[in-house]
Parts: sequence; C-alpha cells; structure tokens
Amino acid sequence: MPVTIGAQLGSHEITALLGKGGMGEVYRARDSKLKRDVAIKILPEEFARDPERISRFQREAEVLASLNHPNIAAIYDVQEAVGSRYLVLELVEGETLADRLRRGPIPVEEALHIARNICEALESAHEKGVIHRDLKPGNVKVTPEGKVKVLDFGLAKALEATPASATMSNSPTLSLAGTHAGVILGTAAYMSPEQARGRAADQRSDVFSFGCVLYEMLAGRQAFQGEEISDVLASVLKSEPDLSPLPSKLNPRIREVLRRCLKKNPKLRWHAVGDVRVEIDSILANPGGITVEQMDTARSKPLWKRAVPTVIAVILTAAIAGGAVWYFKPAPPPAVTRFPVTLGEGQRFQLTSRTLVAISPDGSQFIYEANRRLYHRLMSELDARPIPGSETFTAVANPIFSPDERSIAFWAASDLTLKKMAITGGAAITICPADNPY
Repeated sequence: MPVTIGAQLGSHEITALLGKGGMGEVYRARDSKLKRDVAIKILPEEFARDPERISRFQREAEVLASLNHPNIAAIYDVQEAVGSRYLVLELVEGETLADRLRRGPIPVEEALHIARNICEALESAHEKGVIHRDLKPGNVKVTPEGKVKVLDFGLAKALEATPASATMSNSPTLSLAGTHAGVILGTAAYMSPEQARGRAADQRSDVFSFGCVLYEMLAGRQAFQGEEISDVLASVLKSEPDLSPLPSKLNPRIREVLRRCLKKNPKLRWHAVGDVRVEIDSILANPGGITVEQMDTARSKPLWKRAVPTVIAVILTAAIAGGAVWYFKPAPPPAVTRFPVTLGEGQRFQLTSRTLVAISPDGSQFIYEANRRLYHRLMSELDARPIPGSETFTAVANPIFSPDERSIAFWAASDLTLKKMAITGGAAITICPADNPY
C-alpha cells in the first residue's frame, strides 16, 4: 500500500521520503518508543505476496542483523503493519558517494581513505559469510563528520526471487526492478562478470564491485559504460577498463590495485578484500605513496641524503626468443643490463655470508634483507618498503619468490626453520626445519 508522510507504521511515524530504488522505498521515521530517528525501507509489494520469500527473507535478515561494524549501517528490525513489510534501519546522515561523485572525481588521498573504510566493512561481513552483492556508490554514505557507512548489506540475496542458482536471479536488482532502467543501469555498471552471467557470487564478486567504485572515485566516471543496459553488461564481460582518465601522476601501485580488482576471471583477482586493505594501508603509510609527483620530490633530495655505504648490483638478463624463420640459427647471446640500486637511508646488510637478495621470475621486483628484516621494491619505483611481519625474527636470509610471485620463502634464524609469508606481509607459516640454510 502507498505510504504517505505522517503515516504511522507501528511505533514509527513517517517524516520524509529519502529515496526509491529497486529494493524498495526508503523513508525517514521517528521511533516513538526509543525516541530516535531511523530509516524505514518499505519492501516491494510483490515481495509481501510471496510467503516463501517472506520466510526466507526473515532467515537472511537475522544473519544480516548480526553484522556489527562501525562502517556498516545496522539493521534493527523486520516488521509488518497495515499490509506493508518493512525494515527498520540505522539512519545515516550525509550524502551518498553517488551524490558526491556528481561533483567530479575525489582527491586521491581522500578516495583511498574512503576505499579503506569500505574494505573494512566488506572484510568484517565476509568473515561472517555475508556477501554484499550490490556494492555501488549509491550504497555508500559519507557522514558530515567524514565517517563512511556501507548500506544494504546482503539485501540483494535476501530479496531475490529464488534461491541462488546459475540464473539471472543472482542479479537481484535486475529481477526485482526489471522495468526501472535507471536502477538496472546503475547496478549493471558495478556488477561482477560472474553475476552478469547469472552465476553465484562470492567475496571476489564484492572485490570486483569495490574496484568499480574505487575507479569511479579516482576517474570521476564509471569504469564500464554504454548507452543501453546490454552495452553496459557487454562492457563488464568483455572490455578492459580505460585507465587513461585516472590522475596522470597516480602511483603505479594504485593502478595495480585497480587492475587486480577488475580482472574478469575471479581466480586472478584479489582473493580477499583484506589483502586489498593491507595494500591500501601500505600506500597510505608511505608519504610518497600517493602520486608520482610526490616521489619526484623525494628524488630531488640532495645526493648526500640518499647515498648509503652499500650498493646492490642487480643484474637482469633478457633473452630474445627467435621466430620460426630464425629457428635453426644460433641464438644470440643474452643481453645483460646492469645498474646500481641503493639501500634506503640507515639500512645495512647483516648476514653477508648468506644470500640476501632475490629477483622475481619476471624481473619486475626484488626483495632483500637489511637490518635483520625483509624489504620489497618494484623495479618501477624508487623506494623499497618493509615487509610487515618479517621484523619479528632474530634474523632472516636466503629469500626466494614463489612461482606466482605472491609469496616469499626465507630462512629464519630465530628457530632455524624455512618459512613462507605473503609478499604484502602478515603472519609467517613454517614450512620445515632448516638447520643449514644453504
């Protein structure tokens, strides 16, 4: 039934319309019992006529109500009054990220702080087995105090017409609001390829949608566009995002975060949003990590401030493979490139009798030991960053990359074992004892 301003739903008096969407109308209301303002989401009329969906929604809502995180808008209750079933939600003041983006792209550092808060919300929900499934700028609010809140967690699954299966029901906004072209277009632009194909969503689907949101914050436009809904979905499925609208001096590490978030194949994406958060934390922690321009400033420091006693000689070898025409001809000698790489200020090699440097198989990065911990550096960057967690050991040596270049193994002197940890840092895993590290 239609809801009007001033209407009474149980103990809640409707005071204003906040918005309309594929998953219902949202109103501001006053709770006369608890003397607080709340948000009321009136569920679609067709939903209330389906007892099976109501029963399943009640079960899903109980799980969603268990989410308790400062960056997640809370669900207080599910109620029914005067023929309408509705959710009682935390009222989040402020504008949505979609409203903010209508004024243009967001400054890089501010965008990264917002992205980090979104990651924390997703990470907390994923740990409880809840996937958002409909993450987009319209479902993210930034309060006047700058606090980030993610809305409508898990409601896409709770409101879908049928249980999750390999059908388009996994794209809930499409099935619930098939006649609302604007709603579909907005959701389609942030939908993961597997959702667009009607397949089951998992936490990697949220990672893709997060990448779309981060791209839009930095570029001021959607990553996937089209005149019609089918064009947008085709872009999601087939087109690579155009990175040229991103800030020209953007740190390459941020571009790499986006590339891995927006991989079409979920197996090639970041597997956990917590890994994305760690990478963003690392970028924000580095004073020169936001833009190349800041790194250029660091490069302009006097030479005596950047010089260190020890220079690492890194030798990169590249062989040019012959084509079919040259198959029977002797291969040319491999080209050798030599250049010096300086240690960071105050860094010193420690266990010089052991191997201290390792280059990745593709030659794009390397790790080394200094001051009894491990450091990681991309060839395209000026500075190395310490690998979090490696400083907990008495000494480390003999580092080596894993074949996929996402992990490293090293010898730990503290307990004479061979250990493994992610290249981004974290807890180390013991592989085996290693009294002799050679």
